[in-house]
Amino acid sequence: MTGMLPPVTGYLDRLSRRPGERITAHVSLRRPGPCRARLVRVVSADPNPAGPGLDLRPVVEAFDHRFDGQHQPVQLGSWGLVQGSPQLEPGQARCWAVLVQLLAELPAATVLAAEGGQDSIVIRAGAEGAEAEITLGATTTWLRTETPLRTAVWYRLWLSHDPATGRVVLGQAPLEAAADVAMATAQAPAGQFAPVSAVTFAARDAMAPRDHFTGKVEDPLVAAAFVEAWPDPLHLPAPAESLRARWDFSEGITTEHVTDIGPEALHGDLINLPTRGMVGAAWSGNETCWRHAPAEYAAIHFHADDLSDCRWSPSFSFDVPDDLRSGAYAFHLTCEDGEDWLPFYILPRRDGPHAAVAVLASTFTYQAYANHARGNADAAYKERAAAWGAYPHNPDDVTAFSHSTYNRHPDGSGISLSSRLRPILTMRPGFLTFNDPRGSGLRHYPADSHLLAWLEARGIAFDIVTDEDLDDEGEALLSPYRVVLTGSHPEYHTGRMLDALTAYRDHGGRLCYLGGNGFYWRIARDPARPHIIEIRRAEGGIRAWAAEAGEYYHQLDGALGGLWRRNRRPPQALVGVGFSAQGLFEGTFYRRLPASADPRYAWIFEGVPEIIGDYGLSGGGAAGFELDRADPRLGTPPGTVILARSEQPPASFVTVPEELLSHIATVTGESPEALKRAEIVIFEVPGGGSVFAVGSITFCGSLWNGTAFDGPVSRMLENVVRRFAGL
Repeated sequence: MTGMLPPVTGYLDRLSRRPGERITAHVSLRRPGPCRARLVRVVSADPNPAGPGLDLRPVVEAFDHRFDGQHQPVQLGSWGLVQGSPQLEPGQARCWAVLVQLLAELPAATVLAAEGGQDSIVIRAGAEGAEAEITLGATTTWLRTETPLRTAVWYRLWLSHDPATGRVVLGQAPLEAAADVAMATAQAPAGQFAPVSAVTFAARDAMAPRDHFTGKVEDPLVAAAFVEAWPDPLHLPAPAESLRARWDFSEGITTEHVTDIGPEALHGDLINLPTRGMVGAAWSGNETCWRHAPAEYAAIHFHADDLSDCRWSPSFSFDVPDDLRSGAYAFHLTCEDGEDWLPFYILPRRDGPHAAVAVLASTFTYQAYANHARGNADAAYKERAAAWGAYPHNPDDVTAFSHSTYNRHPDGSGISLSSRLRPILTMRPGFLTFNDPRGSGLRHYPADSHLLAWLEARGIAFDIVTDEDLDDEGEALLSPYRVVLTGSHPEYHTGRMLDALTAYRDHGGRLCYLGGNGFYWRIARDPARPHIIEIRRAEGGIRAWAAEAGEYYHQLDGALGGLWRRNRRPPQALVGVGFSAQGLFEGTFYRRLPASADPRYAWIFEGVPEIIGDYGLSGGGAAGFELDRADPRLGTPPGTVILARSEQPPASFVTVPEELLSHIATVTGESPEALKRAEIVIFEVPGGGSVFAVGSITFCGSLWNGTAFDGPVSRMLENVVRRFAGL
């Protein structure tokens, strides 16, 4: 069930480009027909009528294109494909076998299949047991063990077939408790089996894959032998010379290829990026990194909802004009049945000119949350979205484009891989995350437009760069700027990004961290597949799901996943503050501390009262939802000054688990209640660089004071940005 598709939607080949470069759009219509794409500059993506409103300014002189829109389907589900034939004589007995593990009681689906002409074999596995089909011409023979497969238990499944006699045996044997061995026999028509042309894993039908399996698969093989019983599930009970193919999934874990260690080297490919680096049937627990014991990580976790690339045909391209200013843009798509927007960013020309100020768009965080189904798109939410003219499509209802790394696969395992080569409904102007009773309920892409609209309103020229650009280009991307501003939630980073930001700061750059819960999770990327990010939610942190023991290391780069804090790079070491507390989407205020009156910092607070941000479009307060604080033990630099601190945390707020030793003891020795605070800090580093950090996700929502981009929060930030930028 994928829900009602939007009338028109799409995705781009990349989320950012420079003048002179080309952007390619891939678009699909629910019903084929005429479609129009126009360029708009996204100034404000907040549809709240009590705020700045949607401000999407047409730039039709730069791009206004009509085209014939086509319907392009989505193929969900990861699987493996081998093109070729194990060397079996048509009348020769053979055995197909595979190891499988279910993590939930799911219906049966294909784990291993082979086809040739009109003939095929299919082995399926589900909670009720193993089943198989053998098709010879127009006749299909079915078998079923009728013995349930227990969850979290590895089983060897095998299907033996003797074409000469028609005898068929299907078996399942657990790695433990031999009493659970079950077998089924059947009589198929005698006759030769056509040569195999394709072998598939976790799906059937190579030309039109279907019946996708969700679970772990390991050690698929085919032998020229009729195996009646399988005493040791990890070893082939037939002469070694009978082996015709054996796919070792422990090889090439960082790739999308599978290796056949059999005599014919029938290597294959993986489609839709299943999860690798998974503990297998032979995992001992002695090693937790797949690089150190790859043979123990010979499993691939396939999922029926994986999606790495929609693979839609290109619909149109846009060559960015040399004179198009840097900023946030979108293609506005319209057709007879509706509309959509495809957002992207334009960077400045590489050789400039550059503004003094750059905004770092948190595109990796947007991608980590891409299509986050929260389960909160109820009638009240939809009523508000309709009344405000907000974006009407929600991942709760539209599941065709897969979900976020905050959701789970059908078997309850966490989604660890996210692609941008698919429609991302949550990255749209006007998308509401929450039905916020005190504000707009925006997060991520639309929430960060509060900062962009504020810069526009205050007349501060700026350029935009993105996470992906920073990961690709490093410090050189930031070096032209006097000051770099983050958005509300720069949560997901690679090591290269942290290196670049640290180097920028230490070489004299000024960094304004204007969010909360930032620089938190470590992600992996592979230059060969730049559209993919990976997150393993290892020990610690506020987590939507937890990686299983032994599965903390990324498949894309082999590095340890989890919190940057657990990787000895806590956010305090970069920006002075780090995650401390979280609650519902609601906020409170800051109170200035005595240090704010010090002549060295009083310029920050010119025109700013003692109470700061007791209002705002995000949860009703500038200090809300997720809060960060200073901690010298976690790297807050010497000389860091705490200028203001939040007070009266809402009752929903809790101290984050990485700060707790028990329900009453914390790592700092303070009470859990005392750690529910956000702190505004400033510090300098020896190289001349400076950092200003506010420690709250909802801060940028309070740049709007109820009638305009004005008020204490606006004045404070403008004082900082203009001083840092030399304006």
